[in-house]
Amino acid sequence: MTAPIVKVVTSRFDIEDAHTLAVYERTGGYEGLRKALTMSPTAVHDEVKAATLLGRGGAGFPAGVKWGFCPPGVWPRYLVVNGDESEPGTYKDRLLMERDPHQLIEGCLIACYAAGLSQCFLYIRGEMALAQTRVARALNEAYAAGYVGRNVLGTNFSVDIVLHWGAGAYIVGEETALIESLEGNRGMPRLKPPYFPAAIGLYGKPTIVNNVETLSNLGWILRNGSDAYKQYGSESSPGTRMFAISGHVKRPGVYEVQHGITTFRDLFYDEQFCGGIRHDHQLKMFIPGGGSSPWFFEEQLDLPLEARPVGGAGSMLGSGAIVVMDETTDAVKACLRVVRFYARESCGKCTPCREGTNWLETILQRIYDGHGRPSDIDMLLDVGDNISPGPYPSAGWEAEGLAAVPFPPRQTTICPLGPSAVAPVTSALRRFRPEFEAKIRRRAVNIPLRVEESAHV
Repeated sequence: MTAPIVKVVTSRFDIEDAHTLAVYERTGGYEGLRKALTMSPTAVHDEVKAATLLGRGGAGFPAGVKWGFCPPGVWPRYLVVNGDESEPGTYKDRLLMERDPHQLIEGCLIACYAAGLSQCFLYIRGEMALAQTRVARALNEAYAAGYVGRNVLGTNFSVDIVLHWGAGAYIVGEETALIESLEGNRGMPRLKPPYFPAAIGLYGKPTIVNNVETLSNLGWILRNGSDAYKQYGSESSPGTRMFAISGHVKRPGVYEVQHGITTFRDLFYDEQFCGGIRHDHQLKMFIPGGGSSPWFFEEQLDLPLEARPVGGAGSMLGSGAIVVMDETTDAVKACLRVVRFYARESCGKCTPCREGTNWLETILQRIYDGHGRPSDIDMLLDVGDNISPGPYPSAGWEAEGLAAVPFPPRQTTICPLGPSAVAPVTSALRRFRPEFEAKIRRRAVNIPLRVEESAHV
């Protein structure tokens, strides 16, 4: 039975003009901040830690614990909000910024108060024009109302929030690349160590990087308490989480569900969510956590939406983006589409990623066009192994039931973009190798090319 729907961060989505300050205040907005300002920063920090609020950007690390990683006595320190939502299939944070920007601003203020910060940078993806506009207007309203700026609500707490938007680079979703971009440099990841943001972040100072959805929970938690928050979800993953569902379902969209209780099957087939696969087709595969995650299949449908069991099955919930594909999907084409994205988005800093992702795309395109070679499948695995080394041999690994990519993935690159391009290749080959072989045989038996294919020779 599907868990009851609980709305923590999407409660205002159906209210007209919910992005305005008047509506936000009328529906309990900034009450969490007012309560936080009556407490000590340590008490607010402890309340967030007690709620076990897990990060919603991909890593799933507890936010309250993350705030405590900054070295003592090192100032200034900053909060950076990662609003560069760019993972394929992900669009939940965009909706939060467009429909309820004050909720995000309140979360930023509570986090800054708890961590003793006076400066916050809110970084929004370049293509999100409406989100930028809504957040900018909300910030102006918040400054005018005394929620942001000097002596917030008559207290000794002062904070500034700077709005910044990028130029649309996927790699800037990685926290150190985002920091590089904020500093005015080309968005490229930094080496860890030594550049762990909590120790050496923006302008070389300790920096907390949090996701939009993560911070949007803070107002509710402070207003209602950590015990109320833990009434929802599972013991190890309390609260709710937003998932953006796209692809071959009857009702794609963003759904807020109880964390760790709702299953993939519930989400895909329940009438209160997606309502089933389109045209009542059979499910073929789905990507559980954005384009960078290894694929899942029908046997994983009953896994709960929780990081630990999903990780144990060989994938991740990642950014909260699920792409569903039905039985009509061409596995080779789907694989090519995802790999092409990562090949285009590689920043070029690491040779295995810069060269390897383009080789993966080239080989897949050749196979899809009907010009593949018998050696191409092993070549795909070999290139992938140089980017994300795996335990599998070059042939037969998929029959042995080994994971498509070791999880968490091993990598020869600075950041996980390289392994992200390998995940769809190994996932597709693990399950649908005959589809690759069938396209390669087209060339072997000299099937005449169609007119539109002749350009690829």
